[in-house]
Amino acid sequence: MAFDNTVTVVGNVTRDPELRFTPGGAPVTNFGLAWNRKGQNDEEVVSFFDITCWRNLAENVAESITKGSRVVVYGRLDQRSWETQDGDRRSKVEIVADDVAPSLKWATAEITRNEFRGGDSGGSTAPPSGGGQAASGNYPTDEEPF
Repeated sequence: MAFDNTVTVVGNVTRDPELRFTPGGAPVTNFGLAWNRKGQNDEEVVSFFDITCWRNLAENVAESITKGSRVVVYGRLDQRSWETQDGDRRSKVEIVADDVAPSLKWATAEITRNEFRGGDSGGSTAPPSGGGQAASGNYPTDEEPF
């Protein structure tokens, strides 16, 4: 994509992921992430991000990640706008995750592979970069990825 807005953030989960379902039945999970860095004069600067996960990824994150976990989040920036009950306009930028993984810098993890749940890739519906589309022209395919 020429106008891709992907981001990768490594940080600590600030609140347990909350799994909900849309009226149509799609799973969605939200959690907070804090990223610490050194600023001017070596003071610590903390940035906070809201992370949203959809479908299989949402269910796996809700089952696997807890507050305090160090994770790697790969996704895209998304801006939402709304109006409060008082008529004030609000907006926020959040990260819509394509993938979430435990950081193994200071921890170990045990991976359990879930059974294939169908044609849902767990992330965005765009084809992977450089990979082109499946032979049928539809992405994602109904084939198991491995």
